[in-house]
Amino acid sequence: MLPMFWDDTHHALAESTQRWVNRHISPHAAQWEEDGLFDRGLYRAAGAAGILGVTYPEAVGGAGGDVLHGLIVGEALVRGGSVGTAMGLGSHAISLPAILALGSAAQKARWAPSILSGEQIACLGITEPGTGSDVAGIITRAVRDGDHYIVNGAKTFITSGCRADVAVVAVRTGPERHAGVSLMVIERGTPGFTTGKPLKKMGWWASDTGELFFEDCRVPAENLLGGEGAGFLGIMANFVTERLLLACTCVAMAKLALEAAEVYVKERTAFGRPLEGFQVTRHRLAEMATREAAARAFVSVIAERFRRGEEVTAEVAMVKNTAVEACSFVTDAAVQIFGGMGYMRESLVERLYRDARLFPIGGGTTEIMRELISRRR
Repeated sequence: MLPMFWDDTHHALAESTQRWVNRHISPHAAQWEEDGLFDRGLYRAAGAAGILGVTYPEAVGGAGGDVLHGLIVGEALVRGGSVGTAMGLGSHAISLPAILALGSAAQKARWAPSILSGEQIACLGITEPGTGSDVAGIITRAVRDGDHYIVNGAKTFITSGCRADVAVVAVRTGPERHAGVSLMVIERGTPGFTTGKPLKKMGWWASDTGELFFEDCRVPAENLLGGEGAGFLGIMANFVTERLLLACTCVAMAKLALEAAEVYVKERTAFGRPLEGFQVTRHRLAEMATREAAARAFVSVIAERFRRGEEVTAEVAMVKNTAVEACSFVTDAAVQIFGGMGYMRESLVERLYRDARLFPIGGGTTEIMRELISRRR
């Protein structure tokens, strides 16, 4: 992100996190992508380095940083060369906030420190086979039975779903749409809770994406977050931060693709001269750079406004769409510049091109973002 809004702590974090990424992720990124999984020990290493807890309160094991600290870490992780690793390592960023927003002091103390230390992996279970963007349409049901809830249903497309120790799960506890949604924590090993095999995806190969199954799953009532019916508010509470992080990820990917293309056009020759000697190539690079810079500036300004406490829900939806479009354009243009090599799996730009396709869908589709913008104008 643009350093014009940074203080000394932001600059120091950017340098230290990039060093950590260069040591722990970059040398392994390509292999982890091919393996479809990164080493679980990376969570503990990131926790020990303070990377997982950078934006969370010190009282629960975090560093107490602001949203800009979080975006700095997010961009550094992407620059490791594996978006799947970055997103899998950061799956707690969409699950832990619900615990902190709705949970009691005892619940926060029970789960947050171990998640931020990397000892436990957390995931968020909302999407179901029959419901995507329509969160209020979930049908996974939790019925009170004494000191427990009996949960039946399934979740799909869950980042870190296959190996998560802690799942924050949206369930239906009432008949009303939004008002009937609750959140509860369901831990690995709970009777009736199973996971499927990792789903095979177009991109984000290094992140495990799985299915969660609940069959007469007995969950202690004390695992309910914020009471029955509080789930939808808990889910919405993190949307702005999540979308800013996704937009930041898109900008970081665009920058990586642009940098790779800038190097390639100097090395690759055609018709007896480097590719950068052709006006069409230079103009394509100019457009790529322009779109990346514009998206980066937009994300940075709105992130700073959010840090100051301003209401920016509609603007964040605009930011996400803008960053997604920039990322899609730049990664596609980079593949075109690379030509046949851009279509090869050994090429970074091929990976970025595939990874980019999820962002118009995840965290709220492009269409949902436009509807949100139109309602708030």
